[in-house]
Amino acid sequence: MPEGDTVFLAGRRLDDALAGRELTRGELRHPRLIEHDLAGRTVLGVVSVGKHLFTRFDDGISLHSHFRMDGTWHLYRPGRPWRGAKHDIRAILETDERVAVGFRLHDLELLPTAEEDRLVGHLGPDLLGDNWDDAAAAEVKRRLRADPDRELGTALLDQRVACGVGNLYKAEVCFLMKVSPWTKVGDLTDRQCDDAVSWSRRLLERNAWRPEQSTTGDLGDGAQHWVFERGGRACRRCRDVVRVSRQDDGTKDVEDRVAYFCPTCQPGPHPELPRRGARRPQQQTGRRARY
Repeated sequence: MPEGDTVFLAGRRLDDALAGRELTRGELRHPRLIEHDLAGRTVLGVVSVGKHLFTRFDDGISLHSHFRMDGTWHLYRPGRPWRGAKHDIRAILETDERVAVGFRLHDLELLPTAEEDRLVGHLGPDLLGDNWDDAAAAEVKRRLRADPDRELGTALLDQRVACGVGNLYKAEVCFLMKVSPWTKVGDLTDRQCDDAVSWSRRLLERNAWRPEQSTTGDLGDGAQHWVFERGGRACRRCRDVVRVSRQDDGTKDVEDRVAYFCPTCQPGPHPELPRRGARRPQQQTGRRARY
């Protein structure tokens, strides 16, 4: 599932392309929405809320989309060829100047703009939200501490705690905090809880306006991350081997169950480490969305 900065960037690019323009074509190919034609509506704006996107129209209706594992929006100039299989197309929003094509958008819904909270009201504060302030940070910390027996890595992925963190930032935040992803939230110090919140927001902000995701400050190939997708390679800090293991987050999302960590730099509880040469869980790819 994409990180919050991927959805944020997609929303900003869609907003730049569509906001203030009338749709000359508004086709929805989702099974539940095929009877709806959005042509003639004017796009007021596109906003992201964590991993959710809302395209708002001048008639008080919003189109909600969620990328899930493999969804994406592409932007094209009219007349240019589209990249992607035709059978994967779920939405086409076209103006005189741009065409937005949604591929593999399994979650699409039309709803009154005034009712958007029905889909996102249960979520925690958006780490990339325009209204982020000290009160929002305190609320995330409160929600994080609400279940002291929960593992930190699992809590960071819970969008009801805070919106935006995915498996990449879960791994990198835990590494930068120097704690194991399996550390119970109740075992964290007050300072460590503050660090969990601040690192989560800082890393998302760092990458929000670009397609590359770097947590090390280096955009070079293979140098962008501390531990994420570096299983079996040397830790950048101590040269121990970065390990990969499963962390059950209570969902069926296999990717979110993979945890990358350095057992030396991140002391604390962790599963039994595989014997040298044992097969490790398959590593996942990084950012999936394309524009």
